[in-house]
This record gives sequence, structure tokens and C-alpha cells, in this order.
Amino acid sequence: MVQTAQYPMNKLFEPLSFCHGPAMPNRFMLAPMTNQQSHADGTLSDEEYRWLVMRAKGGFGAVMTCGAHVVPSGQGFPGTLSISSDLHIAGLTRLARGIKQEGSLAIVQLFHAGSRSPRDLIGQAPLSPIDDLSTGSRGMTTAEVEELVEGFIVAALRAEKAGFDGVEIHAAHGYLPCAFLSPASNLRTDRYGGSLENRARFVREIIAGIRKRCGVEFSIGLRLSVERFGLELEETCRVAQDFMSEKTIDFIDMSLWDVFKEPADEGFQGRSLMSYFTELNRGDVRLGVAGKIMSAADAKACLDAGADFVLNGRAAVLHHNFPRKAHADDSFESVPAPVSRAYLEAEGLGPSFIQCMADWFDFVIEPDAK
Repeated sequence: MVQTAQYPMNKLFEPLSFCHGPAMPNRFMLAPMTNQQSHADGTLSDEEYRWLVMRAKGGFGAVMTCGAHVVPSGQGFPGTLSISSDLHIAGLTRLARGIKQEGSLAIVQLFHAGSRSPRDLIGQAPLSPIDDLSTGSRGMTTAEVEELVEGFIVAALRAEKAGFDGVEIHAAHGYLPCAFLSPASNLRTDRYGGSLENRARFVREIIAGIRKRCGVEFSIGLRLSVERFGLELEETCRVAQDFMSEKTIDFIDMSLWDVFKEPADEGFQGRSLMSYFTELNRGDVRLGVAGKIMSAADAKACLDAGADFVLNGRAAVLHHNFPRKAHADDSFESVPAPVSRAYLEAEGLGPSFIQCMADWFDFVIEPDAK
């Protein structure tokens, strides 16, 4: 009798449960991508709706918005999505409904740009943990920090009201929550500065407030990064482990720039940067990784290395249906950039987003000057 070979199910397409809220139907999450295609007042545009819902149709198990600023002072770029007032709930409701109708989880990333907020955009000095002459930012008073904690919590309540399955706190890339975590930028002397416990207090109070005041089925994620903006690998591992151990969040999203790179710190080289996080005792908290995952093999390698799910940014820009292509062909690789503006338009990017990709990532083939 001829025996049929038994192949294990590709874990990329297994559901992933969370402590709170519904499960992801697969292990692909759309990474949060700044795109500058919302209206000037932060309300949802048709272009933003199309970009995100198209990724849900393309098979992403969870679709995350760009960083939506929780208060006006936290806006980082023109034309970005806001969740800073009830004015934004109608558009967010439409967006959550559209994403979920396609079978994906809908997640809002909660954002405050901190010292990276342009003064001419927000109409005041940008905010940071301490006064910083190099950025022209102003240190926040203790009362202002407390008010901003409430701002994040209220923004999460708006997301829940709009029908989203959860939120992610953006505490990476030098933005305000990251600046509080960083020993280089947080030299405060009150209870929000000094020790690692104090520097993590801002983020911890946001998470605790969301967990207390949102429903039991509402998911909370946390984005962290490492090696830039004064962050240190060993300390970032401690931060990640502490939040995992506290069991108040559902997932951590590690933005690694390149999931296969070694640490920049020579003392930690000889193994992948990702491995320092996959080895943490995470209990039921799920670990996602982001950074140059451009093929089905890349995504599978991340799960084989111990991650629970992957986040695609650039690959999702180039292929709205990256998960479906990976499911159909385990040798699928993204087309290389740069690509034409027409290509990106067909993939659901509006003109402003296409220009972002041209300006930031050199993604766009520009016609030769006549």
C-alpha cells in the first residue's frame, strides 16, 4: 500500500487566540503605516478606508490603522488619522465595520508623536519628558502627564465605541511613550522618571486604565522597538518581560527593523535580535515581529524561530493580498521596490500615501525629467 506523506499544517494559517477578544484567523497582521491620506481634521477619508479594507479583503488576520493621535498635540504628520475627539467616531465606526466584514480583526494604534510633532502643525512647542533644546520640545508637568494618560484611555474608549476589537499603544521609534521609556530622553525627577519602573509608569498607567474601563473582550497591544532613541537591548527585554508577566496586555509587537539581523551591540551578537524576545517567558501574551518580512518563507521562519505572528508593512504595501499569495504558494516573494505610481494605486494607495512612499522609502519609480 502506498503511504500518503503527512505534512504538518502551515502554522501561518492557524488561528491565534488572545486572552481578551476574538482570535486572529491567521498569523498575518497589517503593520501600522503612516500614510497622510486622512482629512486635515483627522477624520477618515475614502482613500484611507480603501487602503485598510483592501488589506482585510487580501487576507490579513488583523488590520491595524496608522498611528491615530489621541490628542491634538500628539499629531506627528499632516493628514493623519485622529481619535482625539468624538468627531472621529463616525468614520472610525465605518472603518471598523468594513474591516470586520471581511473577516479580519480591527485594531487602532494609539499614538502621540511627542518631540517629533512639528510645531507648525500642532501650533505649540512639542511635548517630551524634559525640555530638549535640540528638538525645541517642552518638558511636561506631572499634571500634564496624568492628563495624557487619561487622553490615551479615552481614545481607547472611542475605539471600543466605534467597534474596534482592540488598540495598540505605540511605544516605539522615539515617540512620546518611547521617550518616557528611554533612559536617554527621560531624565525626570518625579514618579515618571529615574528608575526603569518609574520610566515605564506612563505606559503602565495607560494600559491599566484601558483594561479597567474597556470591556473584557477588548484587546490591548504594545509596540516596542530597540537600539535607537537611547534604548538598550537588555533593558528593552526587561520592559517586554515585565509587561508580559503582568498579564494586562494581549500582544507585544516588536519593531525590529529587520527580523533576521543581529543586535548592533557587539556584546549581544552571535544570534538574532529576535531571539532575545522569543526566549522571554510570555505566558499567554502573544509576540509579533516586524521588519523586512518580504516572503512566505520569511514569515514562516519567524514562526519557526518562536514568534506567534508577523506584521507586514512594506510587503503589504506592495501586495494587498500578501497572506492569500503566501497561502497559495509557499515560495511566494514580494515584488521588489521601486514600483510605479500606477502599481501602488492599483494596490489601494491614495495619492498622498504614494507620495509618502516616494519621499520616505524610495519605493516609487519616477519618470525621467523631460
